Amino acid sequence: MENKKVLLGMSGGVDSSVSAYLLKEKGYDVMGITLELFAGSSCCNTETYIDAKNVCNSIGIPHITYNQKENFKFKVIDNFINEYSKQRTPNPCIECNKYMKFGAMYEKAKEMECEYIATGHYAKTQYSEKYQRYVLKKSNNKAKDQSYVLYSVPKELLGKILFPLGDFETKEQVREVAKTNNLKTANKPDSEDICFIPDGNYKKFLENNSNLKPKKGNIVNLKGEILGEHNGLYNYTIGQRKGLGISYKEPLFVIGFNSSKNELIVGTQIEILKKEMYVNEINLLLIDELKEPMRVAVKTRYSSKEDIATIEMIDKDLIKVIFDNPAQRITPGQSAVFYIDDIVLGGGKILK
Repeated sequence: MENKKVLLGMSGGVDSSVSAYLLKEKGYDVMGITLELFAGSSCCNTETYIDAKNVCNSIGIPHITYNQKENFKFKVIDNFINEYSKQRTPNPCIECNKYMKFGAMYEKAKEMECEYIATGHYAKTQYSEKYQRYVLKKSNNKAKDQSYVLYSVPKELLGKILFPLGDFETKEQVREVAKTNNLKTANKPDSEDICFIPDGNYKKFLENNSNLKPKKGNIVNLKGEILGEHNGLYNYTIGQRKGLGISYKEPLFVIGFNSSKNELIVGTQIEILKKEMYVNEINLLLIDELKEPMRVAVKTRYSSKEDIATIEMIDKDLIKVIFDNPAQRITPGQSAVFYIDDIVLGGGKILK
């Protein structure tokens, strides 16, 4: 008999609640798990645990919590701080998915003899006859699609992951399922901020949790002309326009850093554009290796539009991306994710 045991990550929100209900309806033997990651975070507090447990009780499935605070600090928070200290802009959700939800949680699932793990992400996995493997695809909800933050999942796990919300086209449809079935979280608002910075003030978080402190320096253009003063390089990210405090004849954007001189480099709309970039820490899902140049669509931030480009492997862990049209806001530390139609080819971290 097929093992239909599934361990479902539950954040106490409506997405994971509806996922639990749908899996149970499909006949899976479901257990909910809430990862304890960071005390006081938006996905790790008393209300979160209570909401997740209440939903599990209401649909008749067990619920457990799993302490991963130390692992989360090491893999996600320390990485977040370290990246900003190097003038890179991290995406902690990607690290959390890689090491927590599809790392530690999957190990727990194996320990509990679960065949599958599941989350409330908006994405799809399915077997592709064309590629002869399980693939990661965009969800039907184009506005909420989260395939971008899932590219780092190990490809051997794709056949073991369930995304019950993948076919929903709108968030309203998901909430309707919750309301119809009297799930307590039906009207719970979405959490938009980084979970461990619920007030959204990442600068204060960095100053309170690291040795990064305000340190004034010059704001310069590409000619080296001093245009103003900054208060610490960690306060800025590539592409940033607001908060520079500069009066100039045309809009200026952050385009780089000179950490040795403690200088923030700004430029015009044209100067921020890049024709190519380099990506490392590669994870390929659709193919085992990139043997020749490929045409792909590329997303360089979760909220950015896709750019058409050619990608080429130029070293063991280095891909060169050449855009058809110059792209903006190419930000070291963020991830570049490559798509073939609606399938995730793979991705990596933007190096430069």
